[in-house]
Amino acid sequence: MKLLDCTLRDGGYYNSWNFPVDVVYEYLNAMSASGVDVIELGLRSLKNQGFKGASAYTTDEYLSSLPIPGNLEVAVMVNASELVGEQPLEDCLLKLFPEAVSNSPVDMVRIACHVHEFEKALPAATWLKSKGYKVGFNLMQVADRTDEEISALAKSAANYDLDVLYFADSMGSMTPEHCTKIIRLLRKYWKGALGIHTHDNMGLALQNTMAAFNEGVTWLDSTVTGMGRGPGNSRTEELVIEAAERRNSQVNLIPLMSIIRRYFQPLKNEYGWGSNPYYYLSGKYGIHPTYVQEMLSDPRYGEEDILAVIEHLRTVGGKKFDPTALGVARQFYFDKHDGAWSPSDTFKDRAVLLLGSGPGVSEHKLALENYIAKERPLVLALNTQTSVKAEMIDFRLACHPVRLLADCERHTQLPQPLITPLSALPLEVQKSLSGKEIFDFGLNVLDGKFEFGKTCCTLPNSLVIAYALAVATSGQAKHILMAGFDGYGADDPRSQEMNGLLELYQNSEKSIPLTAITPTRYGMHSESVYAL
Repeated sequence: MKLLDCTLRDGGYYNSWNFPVDVVYEYLNAMSASGVDVIELGLRSLKNQGFKGASAYTTDEYLSSLPIPGNLEVAVMVNASELVGEQPLEDCLLKLFPEAVSNSPVDMVRIACHVHEFEKALPAATWLKSKGYKVGFNLMQVADRTDEEISALAKSAANYDLDVLYFADSMGSMTPEHCTKIIRLLRKYWKGALGIHTHDNMGLALQNTMAAFNEGVTWLDSTVTGMGRGPGNSRTEELVIEAAERRNSQVNLIPLMSIIRRYFQPLKNEYGWGSNPYYYLSGKYGIHPTYVQEMLSDPRYGEEDILAVIEHLRTVGGKKFDPTALGVARQFYFDKHDGAWSPSDTFKDRAVLLLGSGPGVSEHKLALENYIAKERPLVLALNTQTSVKAEMIDFRLACHPVRLLADCERHTQLPQPLITPLSALPLEVQKSLSGKEIFDFGLNVLDGKFEFGKTCCTLPNSLVIAYALAVATSGQAKHILMAGFDGYGADDPRSQEMNGLLELYQNSEKSIPLTAITPTRYGMHSESVYAL
């Protein structure tokens, strides 16, 4: 059994590989005491864009400055994509590893490969072995490959002198049975050491690691607290306990638990790696976990957004992360839906009051209710918020399919009619809303567009505020008053998105004057509800 901890490499995606020096020292001591055999202290890379810390490059000079305990071997990882590009492979390797192993603190080089890079990158093993390095190849995203493809990869690897052939559960979608199957397929041609790198989407990282060990895999990866992209990895603090039992040895966990308490647990609380239901779904459906990680770190994505994007990627495929796909997947309404109801009979020449979900509604509730009672505007509430008296609300609007599904029962209990793009909604949502009084106003999404038809609209996104503005505009309302649109901090992406939306609306040809009547940070005309 070889335990390889890759915290400073895999965990660097959260802190730009910038680990404080005192933490690195403490980490080295903890690894030495806990029974770990190999420490992968970072990446070797030729890329230099934006600031990254020492573990993004893990140079010989940096490693020589560290007090590395004698019982630990040192590994670094290289991405195969940097070796099989435009430059000759040997030129890249010479820049990355200018010294032979006798003059370098590095003992082992691991090369992370997608399947399509594997054949081209394998000759790197010959070059590295000639310099005296141990060599490991990490095959990524093999879970969904055919039996024939996996066997062929093993056959190719058998032609090279590798110290270990790894396979990674890149999507966190494997089960112990699936791991066993892949191991047996690789064993058809590969007779050398095997390794496994697991992800914890479905909470199976440790279980899969130990199942692989029971099947003869001897190189086992982990990170402290599972620190790694998205759901993270098998946790070192658990794996060393299992290993000690199987090795019939004693380990000192005090330094490891100490650095977890002092550094890694607070960092985990800040960044939130580790499995959750979203990562579980991404693993179950074979979706790249970076999609979930990006959405969780972006406040524009609420629970309903994340679930809707996962469902979309489940349908169209999301094995390779593409940041542009997030925006597309969030929009939902791709096909043209005309709707069946025209708001003009109800809205024409009326003052419309939109009630948002911000604290401004509850804070100024009495003034808003007095205004509604005296002036009788048409009152529209977004989704299910209920700060203002129910009898004062004329309609509710909702258009987010997942949010609607979650709120269906609540909507059926609320007395107001619901304006929603009913014919465009999934059948399960339509069925859940049966018996509710609904006005079907169609919604289509087209980037950068506000268009207002008689029974439908085209919007730049499917945010409910955009839908509400379109309903009032298509209905030829006189003007729109907005309460509860408080806004967010200046640096919050939701502010930028909302301001962009409001600017686009106000610049559109048929737009109606907007006035915020409770406090707002958004760029629009503002008055006080108390003076109306």
